[in-house]
Amino acid sequence: MSATQTQTVNSKVEQVDVNLDEIFNAAPSGADMIQDTKAKPKSIFSRGEKADMSFADPDVSDVDDLDAKVEETTEETTNETTEEVKAESKPEVAEDILDSLDNVEDEEETKKEEKRGRKSINGISDVFGKLIKDDKIVPFDDDKALEEYSAKDWEELIEANLEEKANQVRRETPKQFFQSLPQELQIAAKYVADGGKDLKGLFSTLSQVEQHKELNIKKAGDQEKIITEYLSATGYGTAEDIQEEIEIWKDLGKLESQASKFKPKLDKMQEKVVARKLQEQELKKKQQENASQAYMKNVYETLKEGKLGDIKVDRKTQAMLYNGLVQPNYPSVSGTNTNLLGHLLEKYQFVEPNYGLISEALWLLQDPVAYKAKIMDKGAQKSVEKTVRKLKSEQTNAGGASLGVQARDEESKKTSSKRKIQRPTNIFKRI
Repeated sequence: MSATQTQTVNSKVEQVDVNLDEIFNAAPSGADMIQDTKAKPKSIFSRGEKADMSFADPDVSDVDDLDAKVEETTEETTNETTEEVKAESKPEVAEDILDSLDNVEDEEETKKEEKRGRKSINGISDVFGKLIKDDKIVPFDDDKALEEYSAKDWEELIEANLEEKANQVRRETPKQFFQSLPQELQIAAKYVADGGKDLKGLFSTLSQVEQHKELNIKKAGDQEKIITEYLSATGYGTAEDIQEEIEIWKDLGKLESQASKFKPKLDKMQEKVVARKLQEQELKKKQQENASQAYMKNVYETLKEGKLGDIKVDRKTQAMLYNGLVQPNYPSVSGTNTNLLGHLLEKYQFVEPNYGLISEALWLLQDPVAYKAKIMDKGAQKSVEKTVRKLKSEQTNAGGASLGVQARDEESKKTSSKRKIQRPTNIFKRI
């Protein structure tokens, strides 16, 4: 089996210029044969040379062939000249391109700014103007013309109106619910809202009013009740006097007419009783509000100087005391909120009992002068005790020091009174 050999064929493409002198049988020179290095290299998309179709037309003369070659050569020369001109003007073209890019960037930035809401929307001002006129949209109070509104302004206006609608619903819902209640419950709701506590008395009064409204002037029993209630309320007399009047009107056949007279008046009187009760509670509420305002003001005036009597108070303690006295931030055993003072009193009475601390607080609140005097006396006693201990310590130290000196003196005396011997002398010592 023979091996297959693969041979690689290398093809070389060269660019050859057409020489007019050679075409016209002129003598070629060495300079004319040098290849022009400035010629633009051709790519696969470059237009190829014109195909020689003379073999298909035997009548074409040599002159036509020469004309075609001359035309092609002229076209290539023109292309070379154009390339040289482009090369020479390249810096100017680059500057123009950079300027164009700058303009494009400016336009893009302008478009971005317009997208952020600075661009006005034409025609929408008329639509919103009509909605504002029909009270369907509430405008801003900045007196800015609608024609000058940007997309951002329209967005903010719509959001503000949606929020206003939501707030309106929140405000109107309790009112609508209140208005849907029966009259008696409306009265009770207002009474409780004003801080009223005597619901039993209120409903008793409302019950009487309702009973009086249901009395029928066509019924003999109701006629007597109407007359009795009215004369009693106006202070006509005793129960016997009222009964005599009823018997007289009954004999005269005027009982129904008198009851029809007194019934509207009696209803109004009962309504006034309820109105008076609500008015009293509303007055109490105003008094409580005024007392609360006065309380907060007095607490502020007491703490604003940063001193409690002769004691200086730093800002942190000052804020703690003010908030602890005026802010009802803590739940109470009564079911309502209380301030820090009430919270701590309840805490050390019920939650974490500390009866010693509560007793001291009660003593301070009940008789602050006596409590402070006792605290000062206790402080003075501690100071005296401390001084006494210090003096005793100093005396002990002083006694120990004197005893040491005395011991040294006695030792010295004992040493001096002892028997002594004479030092031996050297007979050879120089005199």
